[in-house]
Amino acid sequence: MELTQTEQLNRFAGFGIGLASLFTENVLAHPCIVLRRQCQVNYHARHYHLTPFTVINIMYSFNKTQGPRALWKGMGSTFIVQGVTLGAEGIISEFTPLPREISHKWNLKRIGEHLLLKSLTYMVAMPFYSASLIETVQSEIIRDNTGILECVKEGIGRVIGMGVPHSKRLLPLLSLIFPTVLHGVLHYIISSVIQKFVLLILKRKTYNSHLAESTSPVQSMLDAYFPELIANFAASLCSDVLLYPLETVLHRLHIQGTRTIIDNTDLGYEVLPINTQYEGMRDCINTIKQEEGMLGFYKGFGAVIVQYTLHAAVLQVTKIIYSTLLQNSV
Repeated sequence: MELTQTEQLNRFAGFGIGLASLFTENVLAHPCIVLRRQCQVNYHARHYHLTPFTVINIMYSFNKTQGPRALWKGMGSTFIVQGVTLGAEGIISEFTPLPREISHKWNLKRIGEHLLLKSLTYMVAMPFYSASLIETVQSEIIRDNTGILECVKEGIGRVIGMGVPHSKRLLPLLSLIFPTVLHGVLHYIISSVIQKFVLLILKRKTYNSHLAESTSPVQSMLDAYFPELIANFAASLCSDVLLYPLETVLHRLHIQGTRTIIDNTDLGYEVLPINTQYEGMRDCINTIKQEEGMLGFYKGFGAVIVQYTLHAAVLQVTKIIYSTLLQNSV
């Protein structure tokens, strides 16, 4: 009976830990993502918000002037983009020989095919990513109450060239393919490599500690779940940090010509129009370098620090709760 109770608790805890991690990545992190994107596209900004202290301050200002909705806007659309990405990947792999997973018997051809699948998936999701980006940065002050499926409507509208009026500076989707796919594929490669590397180190460490001493049931259950969560955390953190400058460029190109009005990230109130005139990826990189300096690529970086500090704290609290529950049951 004792064993089944522990097994049940183990299953429940596994589900709970996964849920806590999903909640942190998608819900708790959302205000940080909103602010980071607003800073990235705000070429007017004099304050770059490179530290968590100024980020928390500006978040408080937005919350005070516009209410909590200002920090959680566009959350539904980010889930839609994830759904479209997963759906597109499944459908493309079903109707083509491109593999969704790389088996242990991998070769360069299989890796190339797998990355081609990822590239095609990012291309399909791109117009919806564009629409979601606009929803997350558009100021709550001038925004109508958009429905949950507005992102889908806007994404399709962007493809067929209908819907919301855009200015002549809007970059065609064809010219956005390269930066979008480049960012997506690099993010995927860095994440996968870091995740496998961290998992390998943690499993080796666990194996060595098991050899050195007999492990308690509590520790062995912790070892079953937490290495993967820590590996995912490290993978996301490294890829977000390394690709931050590219993400800034990507978001500026996607938002150009969409007549988006964002919040003033210098003051915490008032709004600003986005009137950039980049001709493409290279022009955007050169313009940021000349007008905003190298740190211009890192505008809003403090939000990444806040996001991953929160994530680390949730992982730690989850681990403590899980250990306590297990110790009481064992």
